[in-house]
Amino acid sequence: MSTTFSSAAELLAAAGTDLGATDWLEITQERVDLFADATGDHQWIHVDPERASRGPFGACIAHGYLTLALANYFLPRLIHVDKLLMGVNVGTDRVRFPAPVKVGARIRGRGEVLKVEPVGAAVQATVRITVDIEGSGRPACVVDTLSRYTFHPAATATTESSQP
Repeated sequence: MSTTFSSAAELLAAAGTDLGATDWLEITQERVDLFADATGDHQWIHVDPERASRGPFGACIAHGYLTLALANYFLPRLIHVDKLLMGVNVGTDRVRFPAPVKVGARIRGRGEVLKVEPVGAAVQATVRITVDIEGSGRPACVVDTLSRYTFHPAATATTESSQP
């Protein structure tokens, strides 16, 4: 279940908030193959189960960038911001891939709000998504996502009247 923020003030006060974890998601060969088709990256460690079974990981693994892209799948399952005019992804700060994700593994996202700051009429949140691999001591990916939220004027007015 996601944590909901309904105003700029609520979001600005959220730094340090643990957003919990999502449900598990199985990484299938079909998902990996679709990502390979979308990106043109058909390296055998991703798409050739027979050859990959003899390779360094013992099975096909998900592309690191597929694992990173799934942060966008996990993010709305961790944080919900309503009363918006617009919300946009503006990038990432730091990305690491500590462990590979084998096809058939289950992953989930855990979130933490690291920082929130005003940017013009918007509020920018840095949320760390840690992609856990079920049964592994190391995560698949750790990414600091940057999202910018512009609230409806009524939510902004609430923010301005609640600040000292």
